[in-house]
Amino acid sequence: MIDHATWCVVIGTIVIALAFDVINGFHDAANSIATVVSTRVLSPRIAVLWAAFFNFVAIFVFHRTQVAKTIADIVIIEPGNSAFVFVVLSGLIGAIVWDLLTWIWGLPTSSSHALIGGMVGAGLAYNGIHAIQWKTKVLPTMSFIFVAPLIGMLMGFCIMMIVIWLFRRWRPMDIDKVFRKVQLFSASMYSLGHGGNDAQKTMGVIVALLLGAGVFQKAPDLKFSDPKTLWIILSCQTAMAVGTAFGGWRIVKTMGMKITKLKPVNGVCAETGGALTLFFATHFGIPVSTTHVITGSIIGVGATNRLSGIKWGVAQRIVWAWFITIPFSALVAAICFWIVRYLHPKI
Repeated sequence: MIDHATWCVVIGTIVIALAFDVINGFHDAANSIATVVSTRVLSPRIAVLWAAFFNFVAIFVFHRTQVAKTIADIVIIEPGNSAFVFVVLSGLIGAIVWDLLTWIWGLPTSSSHALIGGMVGAGLAYNGIHAIQWKTKVLPTMSFIFVAPLIGMLMGFCIMMIVIWLFRRWRPMDIDKVFRKVQLFSASMYSLGHGGNDAQKTMGVIVALLLGAGVFQKAPDLKFSDPKTLWIILSCQTAMAVGTAFGGWRIVKTMGMKITKLKPVNGVCAETGGALTLFFATHFGIPVSTTHVITGSIIGVGATNRLSGIKWGVAQRIVWAWFITIPFSALVAAICFWIVRYLHPKI
């Protein structure tokens, strides 16, 4: 059993986890609204509220919570061991530090992989490589650093080519009018996919925390019908929606304006390709980066016009940020746990 002081840490860590969800929301708001804002279909203020609404209602669309279970099982947790409470806390701090730095720099990096890096770093600091479920959880998720943007790119490219062929006899002005309306639907679908995948990651963190505290003996299936887990679902989904409502205009400019020039038809194809990719990943319990997915979709759509239309320098800068996300957040999390262990040697 854990003591009263550690329970205070548990409650504080839940608050921090929900704060991370809010930060994730405004950091990734750009992913949901970049295309619809850059095509001027919606104003930034209306767009973030639109995205926030669909981020929340994703809770009623995606009933499987396999993504949450994947996150909860990254570190092998012994129920009732107070050390794991500090592992989760350190992992969160590592992810939050990286998220805030990249938000200040205007880089659309992955909150998902920052969280995974944080959990891995804290787990390694606690008990070395044996504390991590590498084969079943970490490596498959890390592989999607490369697979997710490629799927998004392929989907965006194919959908754009189909649209070009179907509307080849239409006047550009008429196409623009039609797709300005259609983009409201595609933007909402992408926000649904974002809310369905990303909010579950924080749910998984809270489940891992409660496993360490001994509240759960194994990772539960998160269901509306279970009062013990309903509050986790509602609080995480609400925090994600609130964060999205705050928006992230600095990253919107990178995503929607600096990578390639977009029109409403391009925005629809990019959002549709991204949404389909996220629906697939969420269904199979894969915690992917919504940033990676929409970036790949935008590049795929831009490639149907001409490769020179894509600003590869900006894309390269984004890719470099992807590669250093996991190591940096893991390092910060490990340092945090070492500090905790130094202050409390019994952990």
